Amino acid sequence: MRKLFVAVACAALVQSVSASAQSYPSRPITMVVPLGVGGSTDVIARLMAEGMRPSLGQPIIVENITGAGGTIGVGRVAHATPDGYTIGIGQWGTNVASGAIYPLQYDLIKDFEPVALIATQPFLIVAKKSAPANDLKELISWLKANSDKVSQGNSGIGTPSHVGGILFQNAIGTHFTMVPYRGAGQSLQDLVGEQIDVMLDTPALSLPQLRAGTIKAYAVTAKNRLAIAPEIPTTDEAGLPGFYFSFWHALWVPKGTPKAIIAKLNDAVVKALAEPATRSKLVNLAQEIFPRDQQTPEALGAFQKAEIEKWWPIIKAADIKVQ
Repeated sequence: MRKLFVAVACAALVQSVSASAQSYPSRPITMVVPLGVGGSTDVIARLMAEGMRPSLGQPIIVENITGAGGTIGVGRVAHATPDGYTIGIGQWGTNVASGAIYPLQYDLIKDFEPVALIATQPFLIVAKKSAPANDLKELISWLKANSDKVSQGNSGIGTPSHVGGILFQNAIGTHFTMVPYRGAGQSLQDLVGEQIDVMLDTPALSLPQLRAGTIKAYAVTAKNRLAIAPEIPTTDEAGLPGFYFSFWHALWVPKGTPKAIIAKLNDAVVKALAEPATRSKLVNLAQEIFPRDQQTPEALGAFQKAEIEKWWPIIKAADIKVQ
């Protein structure tokens, strides 16, 4: 009798989950952004939320939950109900590097289900408008000569701009003050206001300020120049050969989210990334959209594991940690 009860209960649970997945989504979805308003993660999140809406038939509400290099927001997703109504956008810093820097209360692999890779982007090495350097070599010389005075902004401890910034200092052979912010938007605002001197920033945020003449750009941290800003040389061309740093964005849901719901979310991402208007907006932000065969949940899972295996030893060797 007890076995019959258990069997009936299990069948009822499976039927309930199946029905829930079929009707999903029946109400608005929340997309957690673990970094501040105005940064590239926030901008991409809002583009994807709008792009995914037609396929899902429900609005996606973007919620910024910031702090501790994005780990608070990522933790919110990890501990959310796995019903598809809380999804998280993350990136290299929040879903790879953080595990080598912070004592996390969740596992970056075991506590999440991958949904899809979105796009990747390099940094620009930028400085305040009044910086006396005219090119990257002059900037490096100026930074070395004033290492006790200059400061470098970043989006928070453990974020790509923080880790990339430390690797930049290591590459040029000098060290100066790092100033963490809650997001790239805030740090760029202080660069424009000349409260800080230099930073690694995304093209999406820096290019408008560069065009307005409020900051200077010296190099792109990639092997190739940006199609939307071909006048900016690569680090190879500018005098810092081999210094490349790019980071990517992707979507996850809590562990245990039904596969049928993950499939619906993945389909919405794929369709959004194929839609000309969304693609154009991302490309104009210097984003390189991942090929279709890399937009599957399985591809993201494998990619994230490979990135952890690659970067954790580098981060730990550089002694990057919470101060």
